[in-house]
Amino acid sequence: MTKPVEGLARPTSLKLRRARAGKIVAYLKKAYPKPKSELVHHTPFQFVVAVILSAQCTDKAVNRLTATLFKKYKTAPDFTRAKPAVFTKEISSIPFFRNKAKSIIAAAKQIEARYAGGIPRSETELVELPGIGYKTAHVVLGELFDIWEGIATDTHVRRFAYRFDLSDSRNPDKISKDLEALVPKKNWKYVNNGLVLYGRYVCSARPHDCAVHPLTKLWPPAAKRWPRD
Repeated sequence: MTKPVEGLARPTSLKLRRARAGKIVAYLKKAYPKPKSELVHHTPFQFVVAVILSAQCTDKAVNRLTATLFKKYKTAPDFTRAKPAVFTKEISSIPFFRNKAKSIIAAAKQIEARYAGGIPRSETELVELPGIGYKTAHVVLGELFDIWEGIATDTHVRRFAYRFDLSDSRNPDKISKDLEALVPKKNWKYVNNGLVLYGRYVCSARPHDCAVHPLTKLWPPAAKRWPRD
């Protein structure tokens, strides 16, 4: 018997997964009709910085930090001129601050040199920048330019992809591709921010009784599927 390839839906479940994903997205479209990130920013590059800072960190923690940080640093040139030691200390309240400081300053320098301080509008260009991967690139494209060329998989999306059996993978990039195969492109914009807000305010990561939650009602088995990692 051929084993299923990780990251691909089993042939017998593809139709069921697509139907289930359709019901989930229909709810998200109604509940969160205007997908927006909760990361506070005032300039495009500040948003890029906030997304880099948010890796393995809550938006609340990032917003607490940037409330002060963004008064000093506004555009790519501002971050380019930052003194590494000083900037590293300024963001030391969040996880992996040393690596993030290096990535932010390096990305600022590349954006200033290659794009005159503007933010590139393609995944290919964005992922070439330090600190930006598939997820970050598509969060940036969607938030800043309303360009939805992919589904970003963060911890919330990863969790719900497992709980609602929409992917056989635990790898974020593979999960993104699985979801993109299940959801029509016109609806990709509702998936990431919708599941982030749903996970943040309705159904948290901590195991609990969620049988009455809207999405669990659509597929009750999710009530007993809690990721271990």
